[in-house]
Amino acid sequence: MEKQPVGTELAVTKKLYGLDLLRALAITLVFLAHYGGQFSHPEWAEPLKEFGWTGVDLFFVLSGFLIASPLFGQIAAHKKISLREFFLKRFFRIIPAYLFVVCIYFLFAAAREREGLAPLWKYLTFTQNLGLDLRYHGTFSHAWSLCIEEQFYLCFPLILTALVYFKLIRKGYILLLLLFLAGFAARSYAWHDLVVPHIEDNDFGILWYKWLYYPTYARLDGLLIGIGIAALFCFRPRLKERIQRYGNLLIFLSLLVFTATYFLCSDERSAFASIAGFPRVDIGFGLLVAGAVSPSGFLYRFNSKAISTIATLSYAFYLTHKIAIHITQEQVSKFNIEEDSTLMFFICIITSLATAFLINKIVERPFLKLRNRIIGART
Repeated sequence: MEKQPVGTELAVTKKLYGLDLLRALAITLVFLAHYGGQFSHPEWAEPLKEFGWTGVDLFFVLSGFLIASPLFGQIAAHKKISLREFFLKRFFRIIPAYLFVVCIYFLFAAAREREGLAPLWKYLTFTQNLGLDLRYHGTFSHAWSLCIEEQFYLCFPLILTALVYFKLIRKGYILLLLLFLAGFAARSYAWHDLVVPHIEDNDFGILWYKWLYYPTYARLDGLLIGIGIAALFCFRPRLKERIQRYGNLLIFLSLLVFTATYFLCSDERSAFASIAGFPRVDIGFGLLVAGAVSPSGFLYRFNSKAISTIATLSYAFYLTHKIAIHITQEQVSKFNIEEDSTLMFFICIITSLATAFLINKIVERPFLKLRNRIIGART
């Protein structure tokens, strides 16, 4: 059996190269969105940021799928979910690198891409995404998505354990559906009652992000869709077999969904986009993930060492890319290289990757090795 890479706890016997490609795609989209939205950039890069924000949604779908799959596998095999092992894995995978970057932000003001950090306790409790106001807490704002992921990591295995204990696991799809529908209701309320009253104000954009983009209640769709795919593939093996015959068709359908979403949600802050835009994007990525893990699809066989390396570095890259871009533009511009030049763009890509590699080597890898020793000893 081919050994799975550290951090990929999917109960499969072969590495899913297609998911590496999707991780690399997700971090690329995030980089383009932040580079074009928050830093000086070449004019040709302007259109690239328009769909870049969806990279976070792809990460959510991947997380839902990858985290739920092994847990569902244990349930299907009538094994008890080990909460201790689950939380140990998540802790050593996420916390060390995250705390390292938090320390950089709080100890070195020169690393901050914007003014205003949220209070330290919000980063330590993973609640920074709740009530996030970019006017005052714009630095390290991208930690909002990690907050949602951590909240998910905490609640999901506990909910699963409760469903198993009360023998309600077969009714779990009802909870998934209710949470999915609740997202529409929550976004509708936030739009009509918290955002629209300020639509003519200068703070409209800030409030839109505060109440519709960053909160957990507004962004659960991707995680729920990833969980739904994992559940279907684990508990409905015959249906899974039929679906996976059409891997390339699933990928094609995902492109159709993205195309329709692009035109229907061209104004991401419209009523339709605010209420229904996120789930449409997440459904598209759900189809893409299903296609990527289907042996009949071309993504399943897509094996690239470069792509796998980017996928491995994606977490550290996500944490540090704003620091790398900010410092690079500030320092390299002293050599008469314009901050909005194409050359600066590619230099920032290189420094961002180098920073991620360094964090991966000095922080992530040692703690993952420690994690494996601890779990191996317990086993």
